[in-house]
Amino acid sequence: MSSPTASPASRRTVLRGAALAGAAGLGVTACAGGGTGGTRGPAVPTAPVDLGAAGEVPVGGARLYREQRLVVSQPAAGQYKAFSAVCTHAGCVADKIEDGKVSCPCHGSTFDATTGKVLQGPASVPLPAVPVKADGGKLIAGPDA
Repeated sequence: MSSPTASPASRRTVLRGAALAGAAGLGVTACAGGGTGGTRGPAVPTAPVDLGAAGEVPVGGARLYREQRLVVSQPAAGQYKAFSAVCTHAGCVADKIEDGKVSCPCHGSTFDATTGKVLQGPASVPLPAVPVKADGGKLIAGPDA
């Protein structure tokens, strides 16, 4: 006759596996748009967005507008470029710009703040460009900019 009792080790293994599966599911939710890093709505503006003073973007540098999900750089005086700050890998919003690199907090992708190109994956698609212009000392991004 075989013994119907399970060893404590196999029970522990089953419980540990169940806990890990639950935690993995939470991670997927956070990066797929349901958590704090994910987006709500389109990755690029569907209407013009007033970003404030054009002087807030340094010449030769970039600024992250996290709430508006945009990155704006000024490679040369008066020349502005804008990109979505929504990572093309899993939809998380970038959290910082350092040394001209836009960083995604979810999986470590980095993008060039001046071109939107992927510098480090897992993202494989560049950040979408967004029209931007300086108008009356203010930056306006989005359609018709």
